[in-house]
Amino acid sequence: MTTLLSIQDGWFCAARRVESPHANARPKVIEQTNTDANISLLVIHNISLPPNQFGSDDVERLFLGQLDPKKHPFFDTIKHLQVSAHLFIRRNGELVQFVSMQDRAWHAGISSFQGQAGCNDYAIGIELEGTDELPFTECQYQQLGSVTQSIQSHYPCISLGRIVGHNDIAPGRKTDPGPCFDWSKYRMLLK
Repeated sequence: MTTLLSIQDGWFCAARRVESPHANARPKVIEQTNTDANISLLVIHNISLPPNQFGSDDVERLFLGQLDPKKHPFFDTIKHLQVSAHLFIRRNGELVQFVSMQDRAWHAGISSFQGQAGCNDYAIGIELEGTDELPFTECQYQQLGSVTQSIQSHYPCISLGRIVGHNDIAPGRKTDPGPCFDWSKYRMLLK
């Protein structure tokens, strides 16, 4: 069994913390006083900047609103975006956290799960450094498995049936984590 990672105030203690301004408070549910109970979905994404390139600090810069549009032609097309994720897992397994899981990160966009719109309100978003076209690394799967088990322990409303890809909550608009993401391998790590 995987050792659970420590979480304090929605932050993984083992993660490198880089706070994004692209986040805000989750909406309060009147009938529930425990905001942790409102967190009930985990969304897996992939991202690489520049596209199909790994290892730069450009994803961090995007999530911080500091991406230089002159550095790469693609960056000029996304310079207006205000996006973030709770967590980012690099190819080497490094865990970077941008937003407390208690807060709303801006990762899902226009989205819906089981008829409930606005997934950012109740989801945790994890970005894997990668693309739809390339396999993810063993380090990423191991880190994702540990992170997921820790999240499930802390937020018990996130069952296996409530772990989805971005493509599942924004079909036709998003394709990530893509066909190279091995869902079977990932789920085996959660047993």
